[in-house]
Amino acid sequence: MVSTTKIKSVDFFRKIPRDLTEASLSGAGLSIVAALAMLFLFGMELSSYLAVNTSTSVIVDKSSDGDILNIDFNISFPALSCEFASVDVSDVLGTHRLNLTKTIRKVPIDPHLRATGTEFHSTSGLHLINHGDEDHEENTYIDIPLTGATFEKYKHHFQILVVNFYAPWCYWSNRLKPSWEKASQITRERYDPETDDRVLLGSVDCTKESTLCKSNHIQGYPSIRIFRKGSDLRDDHGHHDHESYYGDRDTDSLVKMVEELLKPIKKEDHKLALDGKSENAASTVKKAPVSGGCRIEGYVRAKKVPGELVISAHSGAHSFDASQMNMSHIVTHLTFGTMVSERLWTDMKRLLPYLGQSHDRLNGKSFINQRQLDANVTIEHYLQIVKTEVISRRFGREHSLIEEYEYTAHSNVAHSYHYPEAKFHFELSPMQVLISENPKSFSHFITNVCAIIGGVFTVAGILDSIFQNTVRLVKKIELGKNI
Repeated sequence: MVSTTKIKSVDFFRKIPRDLTEASLSGAGLSIVAALAMLFLFGMELSSYLAVNTSTSVIVDKSSDGDILNIDFNISFPALSCEFASVDVSDVLGTHRLNLTKTIRKVPIDPHLRATGTEFHSTSGLHLINHGDEDHEENTYIDIPLTGATFEKYKHHFQILVVNFYAPWCYWSNRLKPSWEKASQITRERYDPETDDRVLLGSVDCTKESTLCKSNHIQGYPSIRIFRKGSDLRDDHGHHDHESYYGDRDTDSLVKMVEELLKPIKKEDHKLALDGKSENAASTVKKAPVSGGCRIEGYVRAKKVPGELVISAHSGAHSFDASQMNMSHIVTHLTFGTMVSERLWTDMKRLLPYLGQSHDRLNGKSFINQRQLDANVTIEHYLQIVKTEVISRRFGREHSLIEEYEYTAHSNVAHSYHYPEAKFHFELSPMQVLISENPKSFSHFITNVCAIIGGVFTVAGILDSIFQNTVRLVKKIELGKNI
């Protein structure tokens, strides 16, 4: 058995009998100061322990979201019709995706960016339109030309007015011309305008009647519009409310279209069912945009290589007057990658000083062509993108808090040899910014607390010892002088 005396011999904290100790006023004061110092330093250490140490580093991109990048956008074009607005994506690897529609919404807007109707659904297959085999040289049929004055007159006189808005220089207008003139002649023979005011086919030369074409938001040639008597003006917006024909352009198809439009109308009473359209006509006759602008919103997916997002006017069966096109736009929203919710941004306020806050650099910016430049103006944006990721290390594990793509933007206008466009060139950096949150370990906190207590206690004891020795020395000196 080990005796208690031997065990006591290893005691590091041997006690001095209380009757051998003496309390002093200076020691009490020093003890109070030491206690306050301990409390203050403990509070500082606790604050440091609770705070998260944040460090920033640049590493090679190790994205966990694969090789595909989401591009989310909401862009308004006051002078581009939804009828022809096309969203294209391409990259340096040879990928070309044209006229994307699956994840895109197009809403007609007015010059003040207010919506003027419901979502516009693009018509596919325009490049497959049949134009017939009518011979231009042997065509002896006569069309009815319309001017600003006669257009209003005929529109209010006939139950249905079908108008071909064309341009003489347009290839597609010239291909339509013989079929249109023949269909117009056949329609007049079947439905004599002198005695039957149900339908009339006419044409408008947009190079001569530019005001009339602009008021009807004609941007592509030829555009076949259908005006129904009594339904041309909307009560809620006051915009033109009519329909467009997107079917084949041969004579038989045009005549058939007219026949289908007349089915709801009886010659006896000339009563028109404004919303009445036969099932056959529904596939080729659709409501035309009621204004000349378009808000394009949605997202596209692109490979993480240099590429471009292009928004322009496109059609496989129409021509455009590049000198009259204006690709001015307002960027409401443009971000890359997965969108970070506002709630998450609020929760992560402590990280804002470390984030570049450039994930929405173009948001709210306008790029307006005031026609101070020449025609064929393309507006280009050059975007350089870098991924930023915030990770937290807790309990020996690492998890991601935020993944976002920030970008810089430089915009420019350039003269195009083709149709004007809005281009967004993007290029991703092979590096990424890594922001790490490194909390202090509890063991480190306890060690520092012990060091604070022991250190202050030791220093206070040394100071008290020095003070007491100094006092004794002074007393001895004074006693020596008195002797």
